[in-house]
Amino acid sequence: MSGAHGNGHGHGHGHHPHMAHDERSALSTRAALASVTMGVLLLGLKAWGAAATGSVAMLGSLADTALDLLASLVTLFGVRIAAQPADRDHRFGHGKAEALVALVQVIVISFSAVGIAWRSVDRLLNRAETSNAELGIGISLVAIVATLALTTYQKHVVKRTGSVAIATDHLHYQSDLLLNGTVIVALVLDQYLHLRGTDAAFGLLLAAWLAWGAWKSSKHALAQLMDEEWPEEQRAEFLAEAAKYPELAGLHDLRTRSSGTHRFVQFHVWVPGKWTVRQAHDRMDPIEEQLQQHFPNTEILMHFDPEGHTDRETMLSSTLTETR
Repeated sequence: MSGAHGNGHGHGHGHHPHMAHDERSALSTRAALASVTMGVLLLGLKAWGAAATGSVAMLGSLADTALDLLASLVTLFGVRIAAQPADRDHRFGHGKAEALVALVQVIVISFSAVGIAWRSVDRLLNRAETSNAELGIGISLVAIVATLALTTYQKHVVKRTGSVAIATDHLHYQSDLLLNGTVIVALVLDQYLHLRGTDAAFGLLLAAWLAWGAWKSSKHALAQLMDEEWPEEQRAEFLAEAAKYPELAGLHDLRTRSSGTHRFVQFHVWVPGKWTVRQAHDRMDPIEEQLQQHFPNTEILMHFDPEGHTDRETMLSSTLTETR
């Protein structure tokens, strides 16, 4: 059996092709720290705004920011764990910590969606009045600019690292842009145009959007936790590259999975029955190294079978078998 470990570089699908593991970890950690810092600042700003305006929409924005801060703290904790190298108790690394963190964030986002919807309905029923529109609008504009800066940085980090946790954190800070815009619209319509209920309608739409985002994020996190296969285009890319080597013509039982930003692929390959284990390694190791260079940050594991041999496990689960 021949195994090769990733060389610590990200792959092109969502990862920078020449980024070292330490650099990815540092970027993810900085993005998480930026989220926490932003959360603390916005929390103080919106608490002042909510007290000064009496706006239910601003209060909703404050509650959402508090949830964002909690989620960002969880994200920071998660990416720090995921960045730890493999150890004696975690031979495959700690990458799934990111998926667990993403699931916690999904729960937080879901509660946020329910809370916003509840506040919106409450506002429709009670028609609470607001004051100090200029202050509330000013605070919301500052929050929008600050959040835009954060989400732009997060998007850059996600593109380079493929971090699931930072991507989920990015989602609910994106929702803050809409929520702050909703506060502005609510204050303008409520105090300047004297139209009641419009802000609540915006709030309900935002709650639905958040719930949809949480559902999509949960699917991604669960895919990693359940060792779901790579997306079809990634599997096809790997098979297309492997097809360039005649020695891999007997490739079968291809299995793939992901853990955080690290990926794993294993397969069986037929070799001439007369080959010794040493001969098989001498022929296959250079090919494995070339595949490793094409798919960095991916652990590749080959298993050599005598030509025509079929494993009992493969016979029992033919649906997992992929033969070319």
